[in-house]
Amino acid sequence: MRRKDREITETGAIIALIDQCKVCRLGLSEDGRPYVVPMNFGCTFEGDVLTLFFHSAHEGRKIDILKRNPRACFEIDCEHELLEADTACGHGFAFASVIGFGIIEFITAAEEKTSALNQLMKHQTGKPIQYNYSEAELNSVCVYKMIVEEFTGKRRKNRRKE
Repeated sequence: MRRKDREITETGAIIALIDQCKVCRLGLSEDGRPYVVPMNFGCTFEGDVLTLFFHSAHEGRKIDILKRNPRACFEIDCEHELLEADTACGHGFAFASVIGFGIIEFITAAEEKTSALNQLMKHQTGKPIQYNYSEAELNSVCVYKMIVEEFTGKRRKNRRKE
C-alpha cells in the first residue's frame, strides 16, 4: 500500500468497517476484460477466515463468468465525506475501504444455503434472526461465497474533525 499512513492494520477494525458497509463490488474477469458488479452481501469472520456471502439469479453474465473463472476481487467502502477547501486542488474525500481477493464457491446444500442467506439478512438488517426458507425459495436463488485469501483496509479521515 502506497499510503501507509492510511492503512488499517488491525484486523478487528477492518471487520468492523465491513460490518458498516452494505454494498460489495465484485470484480470478475471475462476473457481478460474486467466486469464489476455491486452486490448486497453478508459475511463471517471465523478462525481468521473472512467469508463473504452473495445471492442472485441462477443465470446471467455474472454467473457465467464465475463458472468459467471463480477467482475474484472485492471492494467495500463507506464513511464518505467531501473535504472542501478554498481551491479545487485543496479538496479531498474522506472514506474507508477494504479490498481483497478470493475464490467464489457455489453453495448447493440446503443447510449451508440457509446459513448463508441468514448471514446476508443479518448483515443487511442488523437483526440476528434465523429465517426459515422453503425448498422452493432455496431452489429459486443462487447462493455463493467468497473465501477471502487476502484483504487490506484503508481510511482517510476528515482531519478537521480529529
